[in-house]
Order: sequence, then C-alpha cells, then structure tokens
Amino acid sequence: MQLLFLGTGAADWPRDLTENKGEYRRWSSALVDDALLIDPGPHAMEAMKTFGKDPAKVKYIINTHPHADHFCPETVAQFEALGAKFTPLAADTSATLGNYTVSAYQANHGTCSPSVHFLITDGDRTLFYALDSAWLLYTEVQAIIGAKPDLLVLDATIGDIDGDYRIFEHNNLNMVLEMQKTLAPHVKRFCISHMARTLHTDHETLVERMAPHGVLVACDGLAVEV
Repeated sequence: MQLLFLGTGAADWPRDLTENKGEYRRWSSALVDDALLIDPGPHAMEAMKTFGKDPAKVKYIINTHPHADHFCPETVAQFEALGAKFTPLAADTSATLGNYTVSAYQANHGTCSPSVHFLITDGDRTLFYALDSAWLLYTEVQAIIGAKPDLLVLDATIGDIDGDYRIFEHNNLNMVLEMQKTLAPHVKRFCISHMARTLHTDHETLVERMAPHGVLVACDGLAVEV
C-alpha cells in the first residue's frame, strides 16, 4: 500500500495556489494506491496532475468531514465523471471498496459534524488516517491497539505553541509526541500532516524538530510505503 500526500496544509493556506510564494502546502488530501482518494478538496485534482497521477485511476472517494479544505462538491463531480464513486461513511460504519476495507471512527473535531477518521486495510497493510482532530478518542485508541497499523497519520495543525485554544480540536506538537509515546508499542510508524501556515515555521525546521522522535513530517507530493 502506498500513501501519497496530495496536500498537507490547514485551511489558513490560500486556496488560490498562485498566492503561495516559495514553500507552500495545499489543503489536506491523500491518495492510496492511485485508487482511493481521501478528502476530495479543491486542490486534489490539480495535485494529482502535478505529481504525475492519472485522475481516471481513482475508483473510490471517502471524506473525513465537510469543511471546505477537505471537501469540495465540484471536485467530487469531476472524479465521478471519470468513473469514481463517492462513499459517505458515518462513525461506527465500514465499507468494502475494492481491495480495501474502510472503517470509520468518530473524530475529536468539534467544529464540524459529521467528522470521522479512517482505518484502511488491504489485508496486508493497515493505515489509520486521523485528520482533523485533537486527542484521539477512546474508541479509536482501542481500534489502533487491535489493528496495530503500519502507519498512523496524526493532525499537527498547531506547532510548538502552548495554551492555544485550538487544542480542543487540533493537536500541537507536544500532544502528537505524547500520543506517539503512548501508542508506540502498537504502531509501526507515525506521520503528521495538516500544518497551519500561521502556526508553524518552515518545513525543514519542523522535520528537525520531529526527527529525534521518529515522526515523519508530510509534505505535498510525499509518497510513503505503508
């Protein structure tokens, strides 16, 4: 299983990519094995073409929550016109999408409902995709302990900032590291995404910050073998 990060930014990055000068992040979206699109945001189609992927190969679309940086009806329509199928998944439900079994869990993202995270397995490798949210909820932790995912992608909207009110629906880096230490016996690798433009410094500094802890920092176009 391969996970390609099409976008790794939070909603404070400009929607218009021409406004981004130098280093930038698109709004969060990811692609599994060229076939399963997670979060059909407004940048997803452009990102696929930029990173050399054929949009016609996307067969399945799932969505964590309907915030505008994660869901765009026009994007869904574009992919559906190419043959993809959008499958809404509520918390505590699952679906078989081709080779994938996708299970949805309630996310700790209080400003948006519905809001879910995904456990995705192809029978060989397992991914837990947890954008957006603050602390993982108890039912999610139990699922992670049971599934022992090969990769856990965590929200890291907030940087090294203490006392920010957004910790009630997003993680700062210390929260990420606390969950990483706790779940390390059950997860092979950890990765962060959904970084806010106004709450982080540059990508290289973030990589240096997280490297001693073995946490991968996603960037647009990063492909990870799960």
